[in-house]
Amino acid sequence: MTALPGETPGTAGTDTPEGAEPPAAADAEGPAHTEAPDTADRTASPDATEATEATDAEPAQADEPAQAEGSAAAAETEASAGEEGDAAAAAALSEAQAELAAQRELRERIARRKAEKDGPVAAGTKLSGTAADLLAAVRAVESGEKAGTEFFDSPTGAPAPRRAAPAPAGQPQRPAPAATAPTERTASPEATDAVRAVLAEGGAPEALARPATATLGEQGAELLRADPWQLLAVPGVRPEQADGFARALLGTACGPDDERRTAALVGWLLERAALQGHTALDATAVRAALAERAVSDPEEAVRNAVEEGVALVFQEGTDPAESEAYEEGEAPAEADAGEDGPGQAPEPVQVLLGLDRYALAEESLADGLARLVNTCGKGADWAEAAAAAPSPSAAELIRTTATAGLVAHSGGEAARAEPAALIAAARGLGLRALGATHSQDGRRRLAEAVGAPDAAVTLAGLLSGVEGPGRDEEGALALDLLVVLDAPQLDVEGAAVLVEALADGARLVLSGDPGVLGSAGAGRVFADVLAARACPQVVSRTPDPGPIGELVSGIGIGELTQVEAPGKEVVIVPVRDAGEAVHRTVQLVADSVPRAFSIPAAQTQVITVGHGGAAGTRVLNEALKQRLNPGPGRFGGFDPGDRVIHVPAPGRAVPGVVRSADAEGLHLDCGGVPVVVPQERVESAVRHGWALSAHQAAGMRWPAAVVVLPGDAAAGLSRPWVYTAFGRGELHLSVVHGVDQALPHAVAQVPAQERTTRLRPLLEALPTPDAAS
Repeated sequence: MTALPGETPGTAGTDTPEGAEPPAAADAEGPAHTEAPDTADRTASPDATEATEATDAEPAQADEPAQAEGSAAAAETEASAGEEGDAAAAAALSEAQAELAAQRELRERIARRKAEKDGPVAAGTKLSGTAADLLAAVRAVESGEKAGTEFFDSPTGAPAPRRAAPAPAGQPQRPAPAATAPTERTASPEATDAVRAVLAEGGAPEALARPATATLGEQGAELLRADPWQLLAVPGVRPEQADGFARALLGTACGPDDERRTAALVGWLLERAALQGHTALDATAVRAALAERAVSDPEEAVRNAVEEGVALVFQEGTDPAESEAYEEGEAPAEADAGEDGPGQAPEPVQVLLGLDRYALAEESLADGLARLVNTCGKGADWAEAAAAAPSPSAAELIRTTATAGLVAHSGGEAARAEPAALIAAARGLGLRALGATHSQDGRRRLAEAVGAPDAAVTLAGLLSGVEGPGRDEEGALALDLLVVLDAPQLDVEGAAVLVEALADGARLVLSGDPGVLGSAGAGRVFADVLAARACPQVVSRTPDPGPIGELVSGIGIGELTQVEAPGKEVVIVPVRDAGEAVHRTVQLVADSVPRAFSIPAAQTQVITVGHGGAAGTRVLNEALKQRLNPGPGRFGGFDPGDRVIHVPAPGRAVPGVVRSADAEGLHLDCGGVPVVVPQERVESAVRHGWALSAHQAAGMRWPAAVVVLPGDAAAGLSRPWVYTAFGRGELHLSVVHGVDQALPHAVAQVPAQERTTRLRPLLEALPTPDAAS
């Protein structure tokens, strides 16, 4: 075991408890019931969710009825209708609803833009062999022979300038929340009762009635009777459950190759892949997953899904004209004279399948980034501001931003001072500059670094209109420069909404640490922008200070090294089983760290690998609550003073503290922002927060962090996970270590799992003449 110097703070008698029990077995529940270790090791196989549990970025699930309620709330929020309300209703809308409304507005704008094109985008011209069968299905859709959705092959050129940046003078208009936020769609009692009756007839839990109605709409009962596999669209439902439901309703009229079943399975596979971060999947992997689920002809199943509009087809490979020439038996002239006769066929193309929502988001994002690159004025003179920068890296960032519409900045925790210096310099030049962070904690730290409370917002608050400068008369953010910190946390849909909101001529800086865990949502925006090299890149030369900074920097390059920690900044606490890990964790938070470092328990954050297991967030939160804030759980299991995590939308985790509860709901203080969670949303949207997963903790820091690594968590470890978790403590890091050599192995040999996305090739193909090479 790689050991780091130092010992547990506190008395010697509490450092090495005896009587250790054998390691507790990990939870063996499936993904419909519990979450697995929080890891960035996301497999590319669409069926991998069979062997792993849901990502830790979502709230912990206790049992199937509770999960159904949580799924219903999330589905209802996502399906909210875009109707305007009066002023009183607008005040009650949540920032999550406003953010979803902004995404809906983006998709409508994309759809209008595509409808205005002269003709369909060419697609499928590179396919051959099995892929040619998919091409035939696509052409049938485009010709009108069969219903379906258009799909795309290659990116279009940079769009024409959409609008001019608003003039600095004048007061920007902040639209009323009702103008951008939808009212939450609620299914009628009659529709819910009808769905409940169909579910009961098919032997499905009645608890699914609400989420099923929210997902399928008012005609949910009719849809389920005609196509029982539509139940797979409801979050948390698995293929085995949908198959049993279908057999109960249809009897012998259904089978494993039923086109309704295969189409639903393709959609389910793509949705599950999106939970793992993929925006598309290789068609070969989809066919293999279908074969594992008793589909006898996976190729025909994929073809049917494309025809039905369930999935879109994309391809990566050779030039379309060249590929089409080969398909027609015509070789390029320069290849005719070769020794082997006619030219060799081009390399096989990669055929990808994806959902339209992510295809639209990736294409819109690529177009928007190219628009920013090509419309930004390059004549600004920021020489004096760069000369006054506090560090060489900050000066380089200022000079680069002065001449580019899009800049990628990377560095560790200490490098966050450089975007702060850029914002301060731009504001000193009279520009409307703002920084957006992933969390309220990040916002506070950035505002302190800039020296201006109004210079920082959260990204969710900016998009919803709750925070920031407001928008101009055309709906663009009234900004000349936007710096997005914690850029690795950007998912593709959120990034598309953000870029669409920036006016022509505005500057965008994406800043973040490439070593941390990726976004909870689909996509890898920051990594794709860096890999595509479609814009200038500034790499910080400012190292993270202290023993923790040295330790984390080594992890970033795959080395778990010993560090000198004379002040016990880094402490290793060895444990032999999960029970001992829980005991030692509570002891550290409640006694040892406060006594040795004068850091109260409220400022110490516990981070563990997953929600389930004998030392997951559920068990640790229960033990920590009993010790730090015991109470009867008078409101949905919570008491005033409880530390909690509020999940206003899937993939977002906001730390808070319970203040009170009444008929209106649970009252929270989330980083100084009061939040009221309605009673019906408490069970699905609020969890205890003394212990978090690394995904939930990303983008935030605490004075002290206790990272718990029980023996059953070894399989969930990866270099990005360790890098993220170990970097959450500012002054002190305790590692409750029970995984032996799995820790150095993960750091050295388990890098981040690649996500399948289309953004990088889209960016590489777009014309960006001013981008740095």
